[in-house]
Amino acid sequence: MDLGPMNLYTALVDDAGLFPPTSLHMDEALARYRRDLERGSTILTHRFLCPTSRLGRLRAMDYQPLRIGLITDTSTLPAFADLPVDYVETRLPDDTSVEELARELGLPGGVRLFAEVPARKIAMDVPDGVALKVRCGGATADLFPPAEHLGQFIRSCAENGIPFKATAGLHHAVRHFDPTIGVDRHGFLNLLLAVCEAVEGRDPVPVLRTTDVGHLVRLAGAVQADTAGRARRLMVSYGSCSTSTPLDDLRALGLIEEDS
Repeated sequence: MDLGPMNLYTALVDDAGLFPPTSLHMDEALARYRRDLERGSTILTHRFLCPTSRLGRLRAMDYQPLRIGLITDTSTLPAFADLPVDYVETRLPDDTSVEELARELGLPGGVRLFAEVPARKIAMDVPDGVALKVRCGGATADLFPPAEHLGQFIRSCAENGIPFKATAGLHHAVRHFDPTIGVDRHGFLNLLLAVCEAVEGRDPVPVLRTTDVGHLVRLAGAVQADTAGRARRLMVSYGSCSTSTPLDDLRALGLIEEDS
């Protein structure tokens, strides 16, 4: 799919419909994916994220996504040469370097490794062609990294030219308090604009922490094309269990057009 010129929001959202809290059945997730693909939103990557434990089920389906990101939840990585896999995302063991992990997995050319690390873990050696993954939340409050930790992670990636993607907890564009688990949820727009701050050499933490919608919209409107390009080369995408909420939020904020 030709996405046209890259802007701040182009190909931002990976489809994580199989994962909590949406937790769709495989047939439901693929039906939604197919509808999204037909609508052709440029904000979506149209990459279908699938845990390795459910790869057999995906392979058995009549319909296959255009591209697949594998999320390892099994002890071994299953064969996937027959599928359009371009990302493999796996947690980095405590006693393993990113380089060692990449060597052990031995992924074929054209398949990019994203090594998941805690937000507090920074300044590591990452081989060319490999990227990091950071978890921004989860089912309990302790899984949400403080803005200071997430800011350090972003700053380290910017200073060292390490691409990354984000996962979990980014349910809405703007940071907000979730009373059901008693925590402030990070906003995906906050995260994206924090990356813009970091590539310009500024501290990303204040933008991560703000809940001022008007301030964020003004910041977003002031992002120059060069900054957007550098920020998106750094922040590759993020996984969302909803593919409609990110679009709805960006439209409500006036940041994208209705047919984006």
